[in-house]
Amino acid sequence: MDSSGAVGAEHRRAGIRALPPNDPRQYDDLADQWWRPDGAFAMLHWLAAARARLVPPATGPGALLVDVGCGAGLLAPHLHGKGYRHVGVDLVRSALVQAAGHGVEPVVGDATAVPLADGCADVVVAGELLEHVPDLPGTVAGICRILRPGGLLVLDTLNATALSRLLAVRLAELVPGVPRGIHDPALFVDPRELIRLCARHGVRLSVRGVRPTFWRTAGWVVRTATGRSASTVDRPAPRIVPTWSTAVLYQGRGVKQS
Repeated sequence: MDSSGAVGAEHRRAGIRALPPNDPRQYDDLADQWWRPDGAFAMLHWLAAARARLVPPATGPGALLVDVGCGAGLLAPHLHGKGYRHVGVDLVRSALVQAAGHGVEPVVGDATAVPLADGCADVVVAGELLEHVPDLPGTVAGICRILRPGGLLVLDTLNATALSRLLAVRLAELVPGVPRGIHDPALFVDPRELIRLCARHGVRLSVRGVRPTFWRTAGWVVRTATGRSASTVDRPAPRIVPTWSTAVLYQGRGVKQS
């Protein structure tokens, strides 16, 4: 049995509908997990905090930040006080309902055809999105199109390496509570290709490797495996920090040229 068949069998035993890897409908099935700090999307909370650290305060009133692939709006708490109007774009309506509850202006749309005007955004954020899209060139074109000249692009994604596939899929999915089949490793993104695509649309992107802090992540794995809930006071969440290698997870930051 191949890996997709194994996932399907496991889901059937658990009473969850079997879906292909990377199918957006999985997010509807996991809708109650978005805001649980030790839930299925725990790492997305850590990444949202790291992503927000790359976003400077708005330079003036009315500054627009477009959060493409916003999910349930996990970036929103980390933008408080920075002065942006926060618009979130996603295909998953159940996630957008939750995003709206956290102050995000929801827009249903595909990343290749974001239903917003050219050059409208002061900042475009694309967090944990690019490794899910079947049309990477179209997605990069779409997110760069809505960015104004001088505007900032912030992103993070998974590298197209054997090590990334091992750690982010094969080993990560062994941790109880981590959803199976969320990623299709065939869609993981080579940073050299991403830099080239961004340059084609006027964005000079620089990348750096990032990783979660080891001991806090180990504690999270133990809590998840044993079914113990986290205390945000006694057990602070893992922090995403820079690392020397982009081989697994990396951030990108770039400015659109005039």
